Amino acid sequence: MNCRFCNNILKYEFVDLVNSPLSNSYLAQEQLSEPETFYPLKLSLCESCFLVQIDEYKKYKEIFNENYAYFSSYSTSWIDHAKRYVDTIINRFGYNELSTVIELASNDGYLLQYFQTKKVQVLGIEPARNVALVAQAKGIETIVDFFGSRLAGQLIAQNRKADLIVGNNVFAHVPDINDFVVGMKMTLKDQGAITLEVPHLMQLIEQNQFDTIYHEHFSYFSFYTAGLIFEKHGLELFDVECISTHGGSLRIYGKHKEDTSKNISPNVAELLKEEEAKGMQTLSYYKGFQEKVDRVKVDLVSFLLEQKKKNAKVVAYGAAAKGNTLLNYCGIKNDLIEYVVDASPHKQGKFLPGSHIPITSEDMIKKNKPDYILILPWNLKDEITTQLNYVREWDSKFVIPIPQLEII
Repeated sequence: MNCRFCNNILKYEFVDLVNSPLSNSYLAQEQLSEPETFYPLKLSLCESCFLVQIDEYKKYKEIFNENYAYFSSYSTSWIDHAKRYVDTIINRFGYNELSTVIELASNDGYLLQYFQTKKVQVLGIEPARNVALVAQAKGIETIVDFFGSRLAGQLIAQNRKADLIVGNNVFAHVPDINDFVVGMKMTLKDQGAITLEVPHLMQLIEQNQFDTIYHEHFSYFSFYTAGLIFEKHGLELFDVECISTHGGSLRIYGKHKEDTSKNISPNVAELLKEEEAKGMQTLSYYKGFQEKVDRVKVDLVSFLLEQKKKNAKVVAYGAAAKGNTLLNYCGIKNDLIEYVVDASPHKQGKFLPGSHIPITSEDMIKKNKPDYILILPWNLKDEITTQLNYVREWDSKFVIPIPQLEII
């Protein structure tokens, strides 16, 4: 396997999570007795550009199809995050009714709806048709397609270029990152800006966030590597913010290299210096991650087996992709976790891939009164524990699996 950015031969194995089904391939009842496909879940490190990556075992066009199960609008904290972003970016760059914002992987319109209320012209690009239809029903123009140089050429032919290109949690989902960045370069106006939000590889390693590894995430970025990719294609990173979403992400700001209207923020040099000081451009930084991962597996399985012996009821909250990675790597099935609750009606009534744990609504918690609730989307633990605070009435406790087992 060669690096998807610099084509260097990949020799170093970063972590091996063995095999897993696709994390968002939820199952209907009738599928439980059918064969289920598991794919290798192993990451490699490029020792040239330090991009951590997975091979494309499952083609991305088969993952982001008309049955895609993730809808952004079901997380209240994520919606609040989107609204704050829109207010912040408009205040910073002064976008108005003459401006055009294009969002890549715009999902169900969770973000563009707030630009629309500010009278800014918007265009969403979303490959999952069923999700795009929800955005279109909100009156948000959405092209159902994958973004890259091909689609960028079509937009340019229609004289549709962007003052702002937004991509939240999409950069990691793109197998051909070079073509993706070329497309952004083509579509961006001369003095336009790009903002991408992407989980920070530093946080994945230091906070043991191995459950954010799944087949939809082809690449895992440091700020240094993201800068290399932008630079190769005539773009330049001019600012960066460390944000709390998804356990610690970066919001990176890009522009054309030729654009002198934007100053380079001191944040750029500061984060590059921090990454370098931690050794992120050395092989030694990436060693020992497998041992940290295995420790979580042993601790979680031991806890669940202990509760099984005590006849305690353990359930989970959040049918999240990261939860499926965790459960499948740990070999946890529905004999140890009775069910998982999720707010999305698109997932309720289905079953988690691999583990076959049933997905239900929150009403089941009130009826069943479990002893422990395992929070799978641990990045939303504050939102979830507040929402489920009533379980304290019967002394139920929350279990947080990452970065290490914690009972609260």
